[in-house]
Amino acid sequence: EMKTRPTGNTSNADWMGSLCPALTSMPLKHLAVPGSHDSFSFWVDEQAPVGPDQKTYVKHLAAIFRFLAKKVMKKWSMTQNLTFREQLKGGIRYFDLCVSSKPGEPGHEIYFIHGLFGHKVRDGLNDINNFLNLHKKEVVFLDFNHHYAMSEEHHHYLIKMLKDVFGHKLCKIDVVEDITLNYLWENRYQVSSGSQYGSFHVSQAILTPRVKTIARGLVQGNLPTIMTWVEAQKPGVDGVNIITSDFVELVDFANTVIKLNNLLIQDRPGT
Repeated sequence: EMKTRPTGNTSNADWMGSLCPALTSMPLKHLAVPGSHDSFSFWVDEQAPVGPDQKTYVKHLAAIFRFLAKKVMKKWSMTQNLTFREQLKGGIRYFDLCVSSKPGEPGHEIYFIHGLFGHKVRDGLNDINNFLNLHKKEVVFLDFNHHYAMSEEHHHYLIKMLKDVFGHKLCKIDVVEDITLNYLWENRYQVSSGSQYGSFHVSQAILTPRVKTIARGLVQGNLPTIMTWVEAQKPGVDGVNIITSDFVELVDFANTVIKLNNLLIQDRPGT
């Protein structure tokens, strides 16, 4: 049973749709958007081989101490306790994704990966799409930033999969410099993926747990420091855009990031 904790008392399922017109007409790159680091790592398959993103010595260790090494790696791999749906309801809108094929497996199936193999990518995308069907004004950013053991066919398979799953929701514009939420809503776009992230600034408030850290249970101890950093950030022209973190549910992470957008309204002339 996967353990999850509440993301706070308030649901952020419709936070984008609830923003005031002054913010929805502002370039998206000026808004503060909460994201999750290694977004897919809420479940990993201990039975699957160690992933191709791991260094040779880790694979060697796993081969020798197969069961024990994977138990340790599972702890290290699972940096998010919330499923995609739970993260979306909590307000997360940017997803940091690594994908891979399974070595030796026939066909073009691809999986989320972080040390160990996770769910099939298609299943995760379907979960996200189901949420978007219910929340028409919410927009997600899918950043497929690492690909392992992927042939050209695998890449074509991923692109086709995105089109199949999201259909008209998939934003067709590559340059998102000045795109606003209003523009996306008018065109019924809810998903942005691919190489557009050059125009967005991703600040990673990442607490990447090492094996030692997990052993000592220090993850929660470091969170107040991270939250102080997040609270001190400022969105806008030269400010933060997307802030990502591990274990997004441990504190009111998404709420804190979303509230940063109030600073943009306060700064407007005549307010």
